[in-house]
Amino acid sequence: MQDQHRFNVKAWLLWTAGFVAFILGGALATGVVGRINDVGSALIGGLIAGAVIGTGEWLVARRLLGNPQTWIPTTALAMGIGLGVGAWAVGYGTSLGQLALMGAITGIPLGAAQAYLLRNRLANAWMWAAAMPLLWALGWTATTVGGIDVDRQFAVFGFYGAITFMALSGVLLDRLRAATTPATPALPVAQTKAMAQ
Repeated sequence: MQDQHRFNVKAWLLWTAGFVAFILGGALATGVVGRINDVGSALIGGLIAGAVIGTGEWLVARRLLGNPQTWIPTTALAMGIGLGVGAWAVGYGTSLGQLALMGAITGIPLGAAQAYLLRNRLANAWMWAAAMPLLWALGWTATTVGGIDVDRQFAVFGFYGAITFMALSGVLLDRLRAATTPATPALPVAQTKAMAQ
């Protein structure tokens, strides 16, 4: 019998492979709205990228994330709002600091909305909400440091950021899942001694 509290490498690898949704979502958002350089493009670009990302996340962790009819649109709406506010707050700038701050702001509504959906599925779902601003900031940082042409004002971070985000959020997701699974009850001392004889 598998120990549910051990790190599930297979589930983590599958979740991490979901980074492809960031690439596809970003490409689709860019194809539809172009640069994220005003409130409208940020909101619509965020909605589009968020819908694709939410779909990707659900496909790689459907048992854990629940109903796609809530996960996907909630992720899309939260990302649209987060990117709209975040991009506006940094004046649509693309410096490392500006993108990290934009990512952190994007992660606030996204993390809160997703944690709300996870509240009955994961212990300490609030930790998901708390981690998302940091992880989204790290995603943009990894993309910028990796030499991606962020001056093109993308809706979401690229390959380096997506891998970083999904790998780290996958570790968090696994630990929250493990904390939710009840521990195997210990055998009474008398029964343990009897089995040892």
